[in-house]
Amino acid sequence: MRDRRILRKRRLMYAAALLLGIAVIVIVGVIGMKQTNSGGTGGPYNGHGGTFKNPLIDMDTPDPSVVYKDGYYYMTFTHNGTDVMVMKSRTIDFKQAEKKVVWYPPIDTMYSANLWAPEIQYIRGKWYIYFAADDGQNENHRMYALEAAGDDPFGEYEFKGQITDETNKWAIDGLAMEHEGQLYFVWSGWEGDVNIQQNTYIAPMSDPLTISGPRVLLSSPDQEWEMAGGPPYIQEGQAILYRDGRVFIVYSGAGSWTPFYSLGLLALKEGGDPLQPEDWERAAEPLMTMDEEAGVYGPGHNSFVKSPDGTEDWIVYHGTTSPADGWNNRKARAQRVTWNEQGLPEFGKPLSLETAIPLPSGSGVYLAKHANRDGDRLSFGKFAAAVPTEIPLLVRYKNETGATRTLEVWVNDTAAGSILLPVTAQDETGYAYGRIRLEAGGGELALRMDEDSAASDILGGIQAIEMTRYEAETASSGLEEAMGADLSASSEGVMKLTNEEGSSAAFRSVHVPEAGEYRLIFGVSNPGDEERTFELEINGSKGAKLTVPATGRNVFTEVVFEGKLQRGDNEIMIKEASGDLSFDYMDIIAD
Repeated sequence: MRDRRILRKRRLMYAAALLLGIAVIVIVGVIGMKQTNSGGTGGPYNGHGGTFKNPLIDMDTPDPSVVYKDGYYYMTFTHNGTDVMVMKSRTIDFKQAEKKVVWYPPIDTMYSANLWAPEIQYIRGKWYIYFAADDGQNENHRMYALEAAGDDPFGEYEFKGQITDETNKWAIDGLAMEHEGQLYFVWSGWEGDVNIQQNTYIAPMSDPLTISGPRVLLSSPDQEWEMAGGPPYIQEGQAILYRDGRVFIVYSGAGSWTPFYSLGLLALKEGGDPLQPEDWERAAEPLMTMDEEAGVYGPGHNSFVKSPDGTEDWIVYHGTTSPADGWNNRKARAQRVTWNEQGLPEFGKPLSLETAIPLPSGSGVYLAKHANRDGDRLSFGKFAAAVPTEIPLLVRYKNETGATRTLEVWVNDTAAGSILLPVTAQDETGYAYGRIRLEAGGGELALRMDEDSAASDILGGIQAIEMTRYEAETASSGLEEAMGADLSASSEGVMKLTNEEGSSAAFRSVHVPEAGEYRLIFGVSNPGDEERTFELEINGSKGAKLTVPATGRNVFTEVVFEGKLQRGDNEIMIKEASGDLSFDYMDIIAD
């Protein structure tokens, strides 16, 4: 109870400080813009960018399976081996995700215990979750399937029975693969009934629930790296990756209970038959393995997911932070997949928890085509908020009515702000900024037109919305362990700056649609009893010194800077703090 009272008090203080910060905003003179050679300046605007840090969520999420569809990421994973949980997130960072157990197994069946490695897949218009389970005895592990009762992967599922070939041998980590219009089932299994080694098998399917032919042995764990920690020797955690008409199976080798757990590759030859083992080429070395320097051990059991705009491939895998963790502390992590000249995937080294990773392309863009239209209301669904906060909103729109219109923003049927939509030329996209109020817990966000506007003309021209907030704890830090937890922060984390040499934070991959003047709003806490300062740089240009009034601990105020940003990619650095400061966020708004 005491912790709850403290949390409530902190959040009330934050709300009061936020209102105070808006009232006493510090406006500083304009900084000149220094042009940089950024790859993001020349292409079309595709979202405000930003970064994230691993792990994707601070809870054990072994064997993560992630898909993206219609504006949301969905993840399922081995949830204590007792049920099937699905998480739903607007970004690849699941720290504020919704969570739901979609299926509990009945007791006293062959699939009541040890539920492992659920795989969520959207196949031919329906959602499926494949999982392994047994009756409490490992030798009885088999593959089973759930099918969503409707179109919602976050809804109800029906148990559809076992997925098996005629041998009905031990099987785990199964999932469907589609190639040239044909479905296949790929899984890890035993040749016989003794736990000697786990092989990679494939079989044809007549539909997502039925294996229609004999299993084929594709690969066995006979490479040195695959045999680490054994026996038994391991190939498991098979995942499917597609690229330019080719298909790849990425599997996990070595003991999953060891830090040597790594990722291997099977590549189907161009024009090859998936059921012919000789048509698959196996990489001689693992594509990702532990990195002691980065503090990542046992990277494995992955899945693949596209960026929101479909232009990038991302790998999501689990890893631990200690070579002695074993099956504990396995948390989902992500990084971008690149491709070499031979058309093969490259994962690179696993990234440390301190690495600020640019978000997948198109992240944070919530398309109107995924919203629900109901008369004069366009609903974008629920947005999360840890504390009461004012958050920036960017609307991408067309207004060819000949007059400026007012767009009202509602959260949970309460007016939360309004945004003016100036006239746009024919076929021109406009960008309008505002700030809206979110209470603790967030709520359903909807757009409406004011009484004087024609809803049919304007709502039909809304293309997308974005929340142009950059959380400070995801920025690149000049010092280790600069990120700290703070329950009064907007996402319960802060970046701490001190007067220690090297103490700094860089917001990278900051994208804006047009070059011009922008307001940079910093949520800052100054726990001291006197003013403190910090310096600001934009794209390498040395900036002014900003002043932060004393706030007390866990109370945030807002400091505002007006500066020029270039179209596309920008880097904004804060440094040279005169004393301890905690940064909650940076908001970007254009007048």
